[in-house]
Amino acid sequence: MTTELMKRVAEENLGTHIEKELEKESLKGLVNPLQVWITSASSLACYHLIPILTSGEVFGPQMEISINLFDNKHTEEILISHKQEAEDLASPYLQSVSICTQAEEAFHGAHVIIILDDHVDKEIYSLEDCIRSRASLCQLYGSLIEKNAHKFARIIVGGKTFVNLKTALLMKYAPTFACNIIAVALGVEGQAKAALARKLNVTPSCIKDVIIWGNISGNNYVDLRKAKVYRYESAIWGPPHYSRPVLSLLFDREWVSREFVAGLKTLTATGRQFGGMLAAHSVATTLKYWCHGSPPGETVSLGVLSEGKSGF
Repeated sequence: MTTELMKRVAEENLGTHIEKELEKESLKGLVNPLQVWITSASSLACYHLIPILTSGEVFGPQMEISINLFDNKHTEEILISHKQEAEDLASPYLQSVSICTQAEEAFHGAHVIIILDDHVDKEIYSLEDCIRSRASLCQLYGSLIEKNAHKFARIIVGGKTFVNLKTALLMKYAPTFACNIIAVALGVEGQAKAALARKLNVTPSCIKDVIIWGNISGNNYVDLRKAKVYRYESAIWGPPHYSRPVLSLLFDREWVSREFVAGLKTLTATGRQFGGMLAAHSVATTLKYWCHGSPPGETVSLGVLSEGKSGF
């Protein structure tokens, strides 16, 4: 093959490659990605959440997403850093990342809205102070959701502070979406499973069907009546699907009624050990279950508004 012919072939190949790339970009523009909005996006929880959302495991391998990072103007530098790192992931499921610091532009076209812990400038000393500090923000979020969000938007409230309160306030101020607003309880459930696993000398994933009642980030009750443990080493051993009731193996009932309850209450009250990693995983897992269903036969905890059924 002569040099001239080789040059001509190279030019044709380059032209074909450019055409294909332009066609890809054109088709990409026709795809409507899932618009995911994250509030308090400068937080550590958001930093840990982004890689999980872009993995394809939460919304499915056929769904592309656009992530919108929403926070106040003072956090713009952190948001830019989060945006750049998210783009550096080069995820095939991530179409774009954008930053929003103007409240009036928030939640535009949102399909999924993730409410993380908001920034608190001063300590809250009473319930009244708490309500005042959260009510105005939730009222703002509610009005923006009503105005800008997609009509079938899903709103999920996570974090470690006043989760039930924020969920209830959002339901009040965004009534159109009240049935699509939920609170994340998997963090507390995970802490309970980990405590039980340490006591029984198994991994936390072996503990199933732990139910959380009450206030997710306040006074709650960990219900172990249906809790099961798998792969527990004892004289009785069975196949992988074989389980035993947790309560039948906890012979130290004083530990269950005192130390176990007190330990979880301390974690809930202080927010300790509920860092960005646990908050992010809890939100992502809850979203995954909401989109695709929870594991068959497994009970998981979720914060929803009580309608008075069964006396609750």
